Amino acid sequence: MRLSNLADYAIVIMAATARKCGGGRVSSADLAQETGIPVPTAQKIVSKLSAAGLLRSTRGAGGGLQLGRPAAAISMADIVEAIEGPIALVSCIDTGDCAVEHECSVKPHWPVVNAAVRGALAGVSLAKIAGAVPAQKEVA
Repeated sequence: MRLSNLADYAIVIMAATARKCGGGRVSSADLAQETGIPVPTAQKIVSKLSAAGLLRSTRGAGGGLQLGRPAAAISMADIVEAIEGPIALVSCIDTGDCAVEHECSVKPHWPVVNAAVRGALAGVSLAKIAGAVPAQKEVA
């Protein structure tokens, strides 16, 4: 399983926003510059994150973006779902579209797996990501 580039970039943008905000506001252009994500991509991501309530946008002088709620109350699962929709590792759970459903003994187990993956992502807060210091490589 691999996250899409947009979901990955969304996590990076949210972490940058959390580090910069401290009560202030930041623009999507600033976030794009800081993260190295192209401006149009950053704007698309910001739009999705705002629609999900994870970012709040204010227009006008002194306007910009800020977190929609405290960083500790936003999880990686929230961010991924804002970009990709509900976490489901196989499409048959979401769409019910399966050519072998009548013979499938695995389908009943996917909701448990999906919940475990979502739980793992939900256990990592934006506050933790934004404040994380990369692990140091040990020198041999």
